[in-house]
Amino acid sequence: MGNSLLSIDWDYFISTENQGIVSYVENKKTIIDAWYKRYIQAKAKGKNLQKSFQLSHEIEKFWDKIKQVFQISENTEVIVSDSHTLSYEIAKKYHCREVYLFDAHSDLGYGGLQSLEFEVNCANWLGKLLKQQDIEKAHIIYSPFTKEQPEYFKQINNIFNINYLQFENLPSGIKTSAIHICRSGAWSPPWFDNKFTEFIQKLGLPYKVIDCPIRKWSTKNISFADQLNYMLT
Repeated sequence: MGNSLLSIDWDYFISTENQGIVSYVENKKTIIDAWYKRYIQAKAKGKNLQKSFQLSHEIEKFWDKIKQVFQISENTEVIVSDSHTLSYEIAKKYHCREVYLFDAHSDLGYGGLQSLEFEVNCANWLGKLLKQQDIEKAHIIYSPFTKEQPEYFKQINNIFNINYLQFENLPSGIKTSAIHICRSGAWSPPWFDNKFTEFIQKLGLPYKVIDCPIRKWSTKNISFADQLNYMLT
């Protein structure tokens, strides 16, 4: 078994309300302004957006389970970012031959093989690694909350070596060169950011943060001007 990348998307732990969010663009508007817009829209309908999202209790024992099957040491590089696209560069940098992805989305590319002709983005980075033969295998462990099905990617599945696994079916002794934990701010609510930081720290290893801006979330005293600005997002 060759070197592998363990790639974890924070939205793996977040309830299905985030599945309706579709975006290939990740910037200030999508990772923070759009959340205020959704909050304002929900409030106008008499709903509390924050109560529509829940975190899985799995986060409490996740790292204990991971360490039972992945070979992780103090030399394993741990990188944190907002965008999952960085997994593409990490896999190449550490010469990983396999990727183990924990995610609510496959990131194989949406739209069949044609989507792998686009530039690398958060929706196709794993498919690009396979197409360019930078990795030999991809192992996808879907979130219990996902709305995706493996058959959605039939065309890509038929060409590349892709496995869809349950956590309990993972083999033991997976050699791990690097761990990438991404926040995916366009899909994960900013009010969970403190929990995200706690989750990273529970791994118990030093980590490097790359382009993961702090998000400030406060729904108190949102001015009319701010509301107009958010609604134009």
